[in-house]
Amino acid sequence: MQTAAAAGMKCRGCGSAGNASKWDRSGLQGGRQMMLLWIILSSSLSLMVDGQMKIAPETVQQWAVSFGKEMAALSATYSGAKLLQKKYKDIEGVVKIEEVNGEELVKRFAEEMEEMLGRKMKSVKRLAEAAEDADLYHDYNETLEFDYFNSMLINKVDSAGNPLPLGGEFPLEENEHFNKLPVSTQMSNIQVPTNVYNRDPDILNGAYMSEALNEVFIDNFQKDPTLTWQYFGSSTGFFRLYPGIQWIPDDNGVVTFDCRNRNWYIQAATSPKDVVIVVDVSGSMKGLRLTIAKHTINTILDTLGENDFVNIIAYSDYVRYIEPCFKGMLVQADLDNREHFKLLVDELHVKGEGKVKNAMKESFKILNEAAALGQGSLCNQAIMLITDGAMEDFQDVFEEFNWPERRVRVFTYLIGREMTFAENVKWIACNNKGYYTHVSTLADVQENVMEYLHVLSRPMVINHDHDIIWTEAYMDSVLFNTQAQSLLLMTSVAMPVFSKKKETLSHGILLGVVGTDVALRELMRLAPRYKLGVHGYAYLVTNNGYILSHPDLRPLYKEGKKLKPKPNYNSVDLSEVEWEDTEEKLRTAMVKGETGRMSLDGRTSVDKGRRVMFLRNDYFYTVINETPFSLGIVLTRGYGQYIFIGNVSVEEGLHDLLAPDLTIASEWTYCETDIDPAHRKLTQLQAVVRYLTGKEPDLECDVLLLQQTLFDAVVTAPMEAYWTALMLNTSGMDEEVETAFLGTRSGLLRFQRYTGIEKRIAKSFLTSTDKENMFTLDHFPVWYRRAAENPPGQFLYYLPRQDTRDIFRDYEADYSATLSTEEAELQAQEGGRRWREAEEEEADEEEEEEGRIVISTTAVTVTVGKKTAIAGAIGVQMTLKAMESRFWAITAQPNDTDCSNVEGVCPLRCDSYNFNCYVIDNNGFILISKQQNDAGRFLGEIDGSVMTTLIRMGMFKRVSLFDYQAMCKMNLHSVSSARPLLSPFYNLASALKWFLSNFILFLLEFNFCSFWHADYFAEAKPSYATSSAHKKKGDILQPCDTEYPSFVYEPSVKETNSIIKCGRCQKMFVVQQIPESNLLMLVVQADCDCSKQFPPITMEPKEVKYNASVKCDRMRSQKIRRRPESCHAYHPQENANDCGGASVVSLSASLFLTCLSFSTLVS
Repeated sequence: MQTAAAAGMKCRGCGSAGNASKWDRSGLQGGRQMMLLWIILSSSLSLMVDGQMKIAPETVQQWAVSFGKEMAALSATYSGAKLLQKKYKDIEGVVKIEEVNGEELVKRFAEEMEEMLGRKMKSVKRLAEAAEDADLYHDYNETLEFDYFNSMLINKVDSAGNPLPLGGEFPLEENEHFNKLPVSTQMSNIQVPTNVYNRDPDILNGAYMSEALNEVFIDNFQKDPTLTWQYFGSSTGFFRLYPGIQWIPDDNGVVTFDCRNRNWYIQAATSPKDVVIVVDVSGSMKGLRLTIAKHTINTILDTLGENDFVNIIAYSDYVRYIEPCFKGMLVQADLDNREHFKLLVDELHVKGEGKVKNAMKESFKILNEAAALGQGSLCNQAIMLITDGAMEDFQDVFEEFNWPERRVRVFTYLIGREMTFAENVKWIACNNKGYYTHVSTLADVQENVMEYLHVLSRPMVINHDHDIIWTEAYMDSVLFNTQAQSLLLMTSVAMPVFSKKKETLSHGILLGVVGTDVALRELMRLAPRYKLGVHGYAYLVTNNGYILSHPDLRPLYKEGKKLKPKPNYNSVDLSEVEWEDTEEKLRTAMVKGETGRMSLDGRTSVDKGRRVMFLRNDYFYTVINETPFSLGIVLTRGYGQYIFIGNVSVEEGLHDLLAPDLTIASEWTYCETDIDPAHRKLTQLQAVVRYLTGKEPDLECDVLLLQQTLFDAVVTAPMEAYWTALMLNTSGMDEEVETAFLGTRSGLLRFQRYTGIEKRIAKSFLTSTDKENMFTLDHFPVWYRRAAENPPGQFLYYLPRQDTRDIFRDYEADYSATLSTEEAELQAQEGGRRWREAEEEEADEEEEEEGRIVISTTAVTVTVGKKTAIAGAIGVQMTLKAMESRFWAITAQPNDTDCSNVEGVCPLRCDSYNFNCYVIDNNGFILISKQQNDAGRFLGEIDGSVMTTLIRMGMFKRVSLFDYQAMCKMNLHSVSSARPLLSPFYNLASALKWFLSNFILFLLEFNFCSFWHADYFAEAKPSYATSSAHKKKGDILQPCDTEYPSFVYEPSVKETNSIIKCGRCQKMFVVQQIPESNLLMLVVQADCDCSKQFPPITMEPKEVKYNASVKCDRMRSQKIRRRPESCHAYHPQENANDCGGASVVSLSASLFLTCLSFSTLVS
């Protein structure tokens, strides 16, 4: 390689001479002297490149060996890794190593989850029975007066100091079990939406009747102390919640929460359904009517869930699908598709004449074909017709497609105040087992849309089938005051409540829905981390293949300073997280509810997505009975296959467990502290100690985990004395080493602070806020996970990220693929300014430079026979200066160095301006550089030429990773750049046009008496909100797919050197592996700029762009799903004559003449 390098450099000299000769032959007058001068200069340059600037690989190798030995000695000394490995070696004769049986493990976890969820279902059943009995013995009283506790009004007084009506004193007390919220566990209270009159007779009767639930709420909570919120959502709109809370309205003092809109209510109230929404977009639907129609469509979409299917057709002179990709088919009504439809609905415009007949035929064809092909829900089918009138009843269409079975229900929504064609619209609904409603204002939409749910629930109510439903994962921010509490993922179990009165049987009256919540974190505690190993994990999926819980699920993104759920956070498919399952065999088996196992080679990322690990994973899966969920666990081949089990006496273990340097994983469940209220304030360590000392013998504890924790406490106990002795030897202490630490599979953590808090750089390291480096419910510490994939005894070094930004970039989400060059430059400038401002607030420049830390870690193993298991990981946290000082001292040859046998620059010094020297890790990230700002950055960003060459030579490998949960900015390239100059005039003209075209319609639709009603002014708000949304479209983040790279060192290549040709200069570099580490030493010639020939290599994600055809195919694809077992679409006793109606609004002649005159005047 040296010969090749020298030859390459000589060739440069030859090339220069050749150029000189060519110049001489060009015939320049008097050029001989100039030619001689050029030859002399070229020769000098050739000698300099060939001799002085050559880097001797032997020198770099010596440096690497010396640096590796010093760092290994420093890490081994201050961590005590050899002592800990010896302690575990000594006990190999008294421990057992067992292979983890994944099939038994997943079965046991599933049984425990089934038992836990079964308790929730029993509680809900008791609530349903109590509610139905209470209604059966309650006689409706139109004039009932009843003062219930309204959660908005409790504990409030008027200006005179008197309690507000429906308020009064309602004692609240903070409760650990309910996220430290002030609650009343003695009674429930009632929330009523702002748009529902809280003294309506229906509300008062329902509140009075449901008082009987208080005793059941309390009894349920006593029988199952792990229960959280219990509730009854009434069909009349009120929401009874236990325990009672103070309901907080929004900033406008409004409560928009309506229990009837919640997924648990809708799914429990109806069976799965196929819905085709048919909307009239003819010219007569302009203005307010179109606004109401759009709101009606969106409200219908909000009543659909992932077990439902939908499509939307718009008609005027012709029929069109608002999403052409969905032509002729039904698509799953998951959150992703519903939000997509809403965006398209917002773009609807009116034009032409309304011809509904073809639209109805097309709707029936979609539904009939879906039923014939076994697609869709295979249960209820409905057409939602939204129009301002129908000139005929289209009986021939129904005779052809729907009669006599009337399998498809037709629901009609008459939009606007005009009643001319109301009879035909009502006839259509009443003769197709549907329901007719008249929607004249935006305020009417919610109540009128909900009517269709009551109709669809009739067969189930008449049959008295109490189907229990479980919802997909969701975040309910309504009940909570703080962000941390509101962003918990949960699922709900719910059951419908029916009227059992015989006189109303055929009407199928739904009283409401009862339910309770289950926090998914609590469910996943039943699959303890220590049984799954360092890289193992458990996850849950629904019958539709969507993730319920998974450690790689990222449901939030940051908008400004606020965390928000992603639009598709609960419709992330298993194949989008376990994306190595390219054939979707794992997904298919789990969706079908099968039990089995399979293996996959996986690429997983750590350290916020920057680093990749290659794992061989074994997947085990089974169904959780009585639920639509399936459980999977993952065990990693190698160390993840085995677990070692040791045993010591409680007395011996307890003594060492109480050491001051020891903690255990606070998020793990060593002992169940949530059953007895008296235990809820105990930490896990306190609970363990009280259980082991006999003070709390009734605590339910994980005996196997306690046994292993005590064993680890005894084996690791000598480390406390070792670390203390080092710290007391002040003369030999290196002040740059700040913390020694170790962790074991049992979640035990020991650490010693060598440096006081006032001098310590890493003040948050191994504190409760440092989730990355602690044992959590989702993962082992990152230093533990990385050490596990490194050879035991060899230290791995890395720089933790200073900031909290993720490679997935959910926080910034400005991918270069979606930005123009100008936008990217502006963004970079703005981002740099913000970064500088933030840094100035936090620390001055000197502190920032000194503030980098290095983690050094290695694995500790136990071997019995041929089986090896990881016992834990141990390491030190030091400042970057600890490495830098040693590096710069080693990489500077003194002036009296013997250079007689050295071919190249000698003495060679890394602090010379002629060379750039780096220490990089096995993922290409810089630890040491002359430029301190380079620390932590990827080498390819600093020197693309060297990184490109290393990749070409096979020393580094580029690995592509994919993120199917990313968020990207919407593309703005299609917006005209000239339009903003005239935007004020366009806005003025648009406003004037809108006012003139709608004012007459406004007068015709509203009588003068109702003109001043506040609702009509409120109705204008959505239009303005929509307009505002259009203006800010470029700021909207939307879900997208991205690809991002990671780079991995190939350890078989120990050293290499090469020459990079960069136009008129050449750059030599030498790279050498640093022994006993994951590091590389790199020395690069500094006087040759290759940035024009070799652009930087970044790790920025790129959005995966799909062409129209591929995008359409992806949208149309129907993945395998498991349908709910029950379906209630028909009952012979159903009273189909109860199909709705409306009062007639008359228009006065004087108003008509006034409007006509005004119209003529405007014309």
